Formats: sequence, C-alpha cells, structure tokens
Amino acid sequence: MRAFPNPRVRNLGILAHVDAGKTTVTERILFLTGAVHKRGEVHDGTTVTDFDPQERERGITISSAAVSASWDGHRLAIVDTPGHVDFSDEVERALRVLDGAVAVFDAVAGVEPQSETVWRQADRHGVPRIAFVNKMDRAGADLDATVASMRARLGAVVLPVQLPVGREDGFRGVVDLVRMRAYVWDDGVRTETEVPVRLRQEALRRRRDLEERVAELHPDALEEFCATDALSGATLTRALRALTLDGTAVVVLCGAAYRDRGVEPLLDAIVAYLPSPLDRPPVDGGERPADPHAPLVALAFKVHATPTGRMTYVRVYAGALFKGDTVLDTATGRTERVSRVLRVQADRTSEVSVALAGDVVALVGPRAVRAGATLCAPHAPVVLEPPVTAAPVVSVAVEARRSTDTGRLAAGLARLAEEDPSLVVRTDPETGQTVLSGLGELHLEVAVERLRRDRDLEVTVGRPRVAYRETVVRGVTGLLHRHVKQDGGAGQFAHVVLDVAPLDGEGEFSFASTVTGGRVPQEYVRAVEAGCRDALAEGPLGGHPVTGVRVTLTDGATHPKDSSELAFRTAGRAALREALRASVMTLLEPVAEVTVTVPAESFGPVLGDLAARRGRVSDSRVRGGTSVVTATVPLAELFGYATRLRGRTQGRGTFTTRPAGYEPCQG
Repeated sequence: MRAFPNPRVRNLGILAHVDAGKTTVTERILFLTGAVHKRGEVHDGTTVTDFDPQERERGITISSAAVSASWDGHRLAIVDTPGHVDFSDEVERALRVLDGAVAVFDAVAGVEPQSETVWRQADRHGVPRIAFVNKMDRAGADLDATVASMRARLGAVVLPVQLPVGREDGFRGVVDLVRMRAYVWDDGVRTETEVPVRLRQEALRRRRDLEERVAELHPDALEEFCATDALSGATLTRALRALTLDGTAVVVLCGAAYRDRGVEPLLDAIVAYLPSPLDRPPVDGGERPADPHAPLVALAFKVHATPTGRMTYVRVYAGALFKGDTVLDTATGRTERVSRVLRVQADRTSEVSVALAGDVVALVGPRAVRAGATLCAPHAPVVLEPPVTAAPVVSVAVEARRSTDTGRLAAGLARLAEEDPSLVVRTDPETGQTVLSGLGELHLEVAVERLRRDRDLEVTVGRPRVAYRETVVRGVTGLLHRHVKQDGGAGQFAHVVLDVAPLDGEGEFSFASTVTGGRVPQEYVRAVEAGCRDALAEGPLGGHPVTGVRVTLTDGATHPKDSSELAFRTAGRAALREALRASVMTLLEPVAEVTVTVPAESFGPVLGDLAARRGRVSDSRVRGGTSVVTATVPLAELFGYATRLRGRTQGRGTFTTRPAGYEPCQG
C-alpha cells in the first residue's frame, strides 16, 4: 500500500456558466499533461469529457465527467461539471466531494448568472477555488472589468496574479506577477522571457498592489512587508496558498484556452494553491481523518448505468476500499459487495486493486446504492450529510405510444431517477398519468431523449407544467377546532385553537405554541405541528402545496382518557385546512431570472416579447453592438422561448435562466 496522506493529489472541479469554456479548458489540460494525444473541440464533438451523444450534438455538458492527469509530479482528478442551470444538481453533487475548484469566466461577459450560481454552491460547501478568465483573445475581452464584476457580484476578495500581454486578437501571453516573468505562446509553444519593457511599469505597479493586499490579509506576509517594504516570491506564494485554502481570497489568472494560451500557468496554480485531501478538514466532525488505516468512509455522489453494468462513483474520505470488500450502505442498512474498483477517464476505465483516502473512483458491484449514500466499514457505521437535491419546478406527462411498452417505460423512468435524483417520477392520482418532474425544460427534454435512445422507446410527452404553490395573504385568529370521535372502545378527543398568518421573510412553515398551564402537553403540541405539516400538502385554491405560513397554537384542551397524539395530529390537520379555507390565499408561480443577449438591432422586438411574457426588466446594457437584457419572467412563459428568440434574431440571440423563487401569479 502506498503511503498516505499524499500531498501530491488534487481533486478539483471545473465550474462555469455555459459557454465560458470549461470543457475546452479541461481538454487543453488533458492534452498538455499527456493524458490525451489529440486536442478535442466542443464544436466538432470530439472532446473527452463530453462523450454522451446528446452532449456532442448540443455542444453543452449535461453530466459531470471525471478524468485524471499528472502535472509536476502531482495527480489531478478533475471533474468537468455542467454549466447550464437545468443541470446544477450535477454541480451540487460534484462539489460535495471535491477538495477545490477552478472557476472559469468569460473575459467579455464577466460574471454571468450561472457563474454566480455555481460560485454560491461552492461557497456553501466551503470549496477553495481559483479563477481563470478565459477567452482573452475575443473582441471586448477585459481582465480588469471581469475582476471588477467578480468583486461586485460575488463579493469575493480577488487577487489577480497575472497581467495580459496584448489585447483581444493580439493577446499573446501573460506576465506572472509572482515571479515577475513573462510567458508568451506561439502556435501553442510557450516561451519564458523578461517582462516586456512597455509593460514593466504597469507590472511593477500591479505587483506592488498585490503585495499590499496580501499583507493586509496574511499576518506572516504583513510581518515581512513591514520589515522590508516588499514580499519575496516565496512568501507571496505561501500566503496566496493559505488565503486560498481558508477561503479568504481567490487567485485570478487569465488566458485563451482555445488557442492554447495560459493553460500551463493554470496547471501550476492548481498545484501551488489548491488543497490536497490532507489540507481539507477531517470528515464526520474530525472523527475520521484521511488515513488508509482508519475504518472506511466513502460517499456515493453519482450513479451511472452503462451497457456493461452499473457504476457507482464514490469519494473515499477515510480508510481503504479493496476489490472484493463488503461495505455497509447506511442509507438502506444493506451490505454491498464491491467486485471492481475503477479509475475513470470520462467514458473509459482502468481497474485498480484498491482506493485509498482521498481517491475518487467508480465501483462495480453495488446494486442498490443511490447518490448521497454513505458507504462504510460494517463494524464502524457512520452517516455523512448527503448532497442537497433541488426541488423540481417543471413537469411533463409521459406515456408509451404502444401499450406493450408501458412496463419498459416504467423501468426506464426508474433508472433515470436513480441516476439523477433531481428527476422525480410519480403517478397523478386524478388522471392516472405518469408525470416526470425536473429542474427545467431542457432537463426534461434530455431525459426523454435518453428514454428514446437508450431504451428504444417511442414516448408521447405532454406540455410542460410548472409547480405552483399557495400562500396566505391575510390569515385568521382564534380558529377553534374540536375533534371528537366515539365508535366503540377508546375514543378520540382533541381541542385546538390556532392563529394563522403570513410568514415574514423567506421560509415555508413556522410553528409555535403559546399555550400555558399545561393545557396541552408537549407531546400533543408536537402532534399538532405534525398535523399542520400534513395539511400543507394541499392548499384550498387548487390542491397545490402551501408555503410561507406561520401557525401559532394559542389554546387547547384534553380529555383524561380519549386524548392521544393521533387525535391531536388529526385535529391539527383539520384545523389548519379549515383555517386556510377561511384565510385570504394567493397562488404563487415559479419565476426565473433571464439574461438575453441579442444584436443591438433586435433589442426592441426582444424587449416587447419579454413584456408579452409578463417579464419585468431589471437591467439592460449595450456592449460592442450587442444588447444584454436581464428580466424576471414566469417560468410558464418561457416554454418555447428558445425557438421564438431564434426567429426574432435570425438565430443570433442567446439566453440563459436561473431560478428566482416564487412570486404571486398575475396571469
């Protein structure tokens, strides 16, 4: 067994808004590290990580793909994540198990909506990251403007460590402000030179600014700065690493990945600044360190069905996982046998005999493990917090065209939901239809296409429907409900008095009790709360879930023999339903923040179309002959918008969306 902890391992994700160049950056990393011998291109459908046929046809990443590479004696395990909002759950699951990340930004667009979304996801998981400003060779590219947008929109402390050499189409390389050396590229070949004379004063000014900012943030750097009025390159590197690891600051680099410029310094920065498994806090509150001799702890974060079998992707946090081991799935209480342990290179695998703490591998053998499950040694059970799964917002009815395919359709849908927990399959109790729910129109479109291709099924899909909610506008006070039931034997008695009001701020439900004198025992108070939660499943307006409600139990009474938790739960459920019917309610609909980029001459028609879709414009700006409009639009109004936008802009318009919560329905 090799020694561990191993500081020469980097488990990282590549994060970005769609079309910022994530997959191209990953592809160039694989090429420069020798992991592949030919550069793949997104537009040609030849990249390693976008191996799914739909990814190659659509030119976007749909599923996270894991690849491995080596650089400067370090092993890099890289996960290329999706950039489209409909697949943000894939990003969530990846971030749950990664140690660090590279956030890629478009040098022209700056911080885009999904850039901000994935950044907040990384914040939530405490994942250290560095930033790479890509596409510096495009017209309108501006490193300083992108850095400014990061500070303004992300609230991040960003520390640029490079100065571009050349602008836009003349971008040729970078000045490394830490080493004070220039790197220029010609036909993909990097040359190291002195800092060009024309850039020397600007480079010295930026180096001084970097030293001052780092000294403000890092005590050891401050001590050296006060003593010598400068920072050495070694001190600067150590301080930048420390600031990255604790999340205080973000190192920013730049380049043009498509033209092979700036990727080698990015690899150097990954090695220099991002954490190894040893640098991350121990799992499970410190009880299980990254030690191969500790009891096994691993988290399953992805399940993938291949033509040859089922693969479960796991991150090993502690212990060692050998081929042939039996592990405990604490989510189900079942034991599973691991028949093979695989290193993954996108759609290719190689078998290894053991995975140690810090490794990200795929397992063959487990048959019932779901994403989010903890796998551990049977004699030392532990449960890790699973990734958060987003609630679906869009639904379609799906049925097989041939009645003989109904069983195959059910099996196919079950497999989809197993691989992607953000897909939910249910049967509508009123219509009997099979309903597939997901995070967006594209999310469902991709899922249905997989049914058609992978299962060879002919399916009919209904018009997408959004998930409405109901909420209280004006509540009621002092609503009394008495539950009495006598049908032989022990009876049921519960008396409750509720106040119902809108919940201030964000949140779904709040419950409190102001009952005094022991008139309602505490166990019955908890039962009333459980009954109220039951009642929130269906509101009085249309049977939609109820949200944003504050309920207060103000009084009640019990019977010495007939009162029970069941009676009070029944009373709580009935009382809240009655209170909601007596309250002033309103329907809520999901809305999305839409960012539309169109030629300036199409601005008027696009703006009018957004208004017709009940959109509220919050920002608009013109940049280099292109208009960018940001608006909040009801999700139901966005179905088919891609086709309409293409028609109004002769195919030149693009748009992105991200969820913006719920608002009162005006339509």
